[in-house]
Amino acid sequence: MTPAATAHVQHLVDSLPLRDKIAQLIMPWLLGGYEPVDATEMAQALKWVNTDRVGGIIISIGSPTEIAAKLNALQRAAPLPLLVASDLEGGTTFRFSTGGTAFPTQMGIGASGREDDAYQMGRITALEGRAVGIHLAFAPVADVNSNPNNPIINTRSFGGDPHAVARLVSATIHGIRDNGMFATAKHFPGHGDTETDSHLSLPTITAGWNRFDTLELVPFRAAIGAGVDAVMSAHIALPALDPGQQRPGTLSPPVLTGILRDSLQFKGIIATDALQMGAIVKEVGADEAPVLAFLAGSDLLLMPTDVGQAIDAMVRAVESGRITLARVDQSVRKILTMKEQLGLFQHREVDLNRVSSVVGRTEFRQIGMDATQRSIVLLKDSTGIVDRMRTAPQAVTLVVMSESGITLGVTLTTDLRRKGFTIRQVTVPLTADATTRDSLLRSIDRSTVALIAASVRVSSGKGTIALPTGAELMINALAARQPTVLVSFGSPYLISQVPSVPSYLLAWTGSASSESAVANALSGTAITGKSPILIPNGGTIGTGLQRAGH
Repeated sequence: MTPAATAHVQHLVDSLPLRDKIAQLIMPWLLGGYEPVDATEMAQALKWVNTDRVGGIIISIGSPTEIAAKLNALQRAAPLPLLVASDLEGGTTFRFSTGGTAFPTQMGIGASGREDDAYQMGRITALEGRAVGIHLAFAPVADVNSNPNNPIINTRSFGGDPHAVARLVSATIHGIRDNGMFATAKHFPGHGDTETDSHLSLPTITAGWNRFDTLELVPFRAAIGAGVDAVMSAHIALPALDPGQQRPGTLSPPVLTGILRDSLQFKGIIATDALQMGAIVKEVGADEAPVLAFLAGSDLLLMPTDVGQAIDAMVRAVESGRITLARVDQSVRKILTMKEQLGLFQHREVDLNRVSSVVGRTEFRQIGMDATQRSIVLLKDSTGIVDRMRTAPQAVTLVVMSESGITLGVTLTTDLRRKGFTIRQVTVPLTADATTRDSLLRSIDRSTVALIAASVRVSSGKGTIALPTGAELMINALAARQPTVLVSFGSPYLISQVPSVPSYLLAWTGSASSESAVANALSGTAITGKSPILIPNGGTIGTGLQRAGH
């Protein structure tokens, strides 16, 4: 920054009242969809920015124009410009309900293994995000997904090889930062080897320093080397790194200050994960959570249970001497410096007329589609069903198995029909009972290929990533009676529960572009993806049948 900009930041730090300084550290969460100004949620948001004077907002799901309009309204109401963050992991479609450029999740990028795909994902995320008023991506996920039973990371990670993950994390960070947005590596020191959803309760990783040093910390070191601006902590107990304690890493000085600040020499912003999550509030309560997280080393306090209560608790902690004013000023200076670097003190709103010229433009969608096509993995084709489908169109019964509220199969059906396949579609609830399963089995022509499109996805608070028993029984029954191809549009580990399925494709997410990529792969387009994870009953890292295009 220029000397004048540095002086401006310091003047603000010196002049802000204590309560306003602490408010700069708080970032509540808000849906991005349209709301009239007098709606309860919008009135609450306006109170946060105008009365509580929070430093920023975490914006969630909404259309690009809805998000941009809502953020402009909040920016106009805020005494100081807001720093806006969003969980844009795997591209903007993670939070844009429509219009954003689709990528195949981070693990899909891991399946291609191409650093340029990761860079382009970061680049387009930054350009589309900045167009709607987002400044800080809570991305990329730097966790190494080393545990197949992990219910909350899964396809959000680039994979299971720490060095491959490190390469792709670095490339994504460069793509984000080169194009005007700040990047966050999460969830420090690594959330990949857990079997508990931290949204519900506190996971524990018992591994010692040597394991962390050679596995979990490898991508975080790479992220710091790539200039990452922020690191988000994990709500995970780490007894070997935090001796004698059974507390979340978010609340641990040895983890955030000792390892991240001192050992890894990270100088940027440390952000908590959401302070309202079960792993925090069940352990220490809503009042103590922000204070303990700040004492541990955090700068940004995300999503406290109650904004006003969190600010009050922090003010009391300063006034009682638990927290020093110098430490508060240090964190506030970092946040105001980020706002200064973004130019928010000069111009805090975005041009609504420009949104449609940036978000989802044809060039971006083609880049995303190309990356998605490269992400498709043919993990198994033991009886050659996929190879036969690629040779000539087949009669197919498309069996759609997805979670409630998830639309799947429309694009796949349309594209396969366009390529000459005869398609009949049936929909089966993932939780189908025996009567439903038997009825559907009787209705399916045994002479056709059963193409199962399944979507089991990460969802906070669900606590599991496994196929429900009803779906497992249905898939096994189909595989026992006719040619069957299982396509996972979500968790790649489904084959672990249904190893008798002869053909298995990984497509990572249920986007329209992923469905199109699968239709292309089944029709003769090259299949080049390789599994970036070890899959029980499915092969080691690097497994993937390669097929040339024709």
